Amino acid sequence: MVLRMRRRQLLGGAASAVLAPAGSLLPPAAWAQSTGKVWRIGYLSAPSRASVSAAVESFLSALRALGWVEGRNLVIEFRWAEGQVSRLPELAAELVRLKVDLIVAPASSAALAAKQATSSIPIVMIFPVDPVASGLVASLSRPGGNVTGTASAVGTELFGKQLQVLQEAVPNVTRIAFLHTPEDPADTSQAATLEAAGRTLGLRLRAVPARTPEEIDSAFATMAKQRDEAVIVSRAAIFLVNDAKVAELALQGHLASMTAFRESVQAGGLMSYAVNQSAFIGRAASYVDRILKGAQPADLPVEQPTQFELAINLKTARALGLKIPSSLLLRADEVIQ
Repeated sequence: MVLRMRRRQLLGGAASAVLAPAGSLLPPAAWAQSTGKVWRIGYLSAPSRASVSAAVESFLSALRALGWVEGRNLVIEFRWAEGQVSRLPELAAELVRLKVDLIVAPASSAALAAKQATSSIPIVMIFPVDPVASGLVASLSRPGGNVTGTASAVGTELFGKQLQVLQEAVPNVTRIAFLHTPEDPADTSQAATLEAAGRTLGLRLRAVPARTPEEIDSAFATMAKQRDEAVIVSRAAIFLVNDAKVAELALQGHLASMTAFRESVQAGGLMSYAVNQSAFIGRAASYVDRILKGAQPADLPVEQPTQFELAINLKTARALGLKIPSSLLLRADEVIQ
């Protein structure tokens, strides 16, 4: 599954390398150097750099492959909200004041903050949930405006499948909590989809909010009172920054956890069913490349992932007293012993 995704990414990167503006056959590095300009881009992110270091390195590596090298023809202004989504508008405004040539905005919260800060600077979004519904773009095929990039799959394709995988791993599960941040539009969309999918599977889902590390403790206390048996963790930055804490509290509460990032499984979560963020985020580099070479965001269709991967932490499963079915283990892309 991962190999197929990476093969498509390499082909996409090769296509970008062949065609420079006006049909030039210059390789990307030669074209970038020939302009003589040092471009400045902003990178606006809700979590901390440490929590997404692999994804950031994937992005930078993809940029280098396209001829964009920090300190040579590119300056990147990183702005990290450290899990505090409320800081994003301030950080976005700071990037606008710096007059960056482009803003890269991972996730819905960052992309929305960037769009509210500027209607003229191009924005490359990464993985917002349903960017059409949130108003980021007019449509996936014809974005319009100054925003384009990649988007997360929505609906039962992803969230419904997370429930099915969780139900397969914990056959008798009936009560599931959804750990989320109420102010995040992506979480609101996911909550509605999960509740609808849960009804068809005979599962009862309750959304449990948390906005700070302290509220994460309170949220798990609420789950204990509700006698929840499992928890689905949203993609919100606060949970990614505190993924080890979330994993520990889930284990203490004897809750099977389904997370949105493979990195969270490596931190102790039970499972994740999601896009390989580190692999797919490199696609954003191709949007940066094309826009800096003159393409308009309004004319670049939004790309969605078509392949997802399953990660399972067997050490966590044993601690929870769960025996993961062999059929599920055989389908897993990563099994942590």
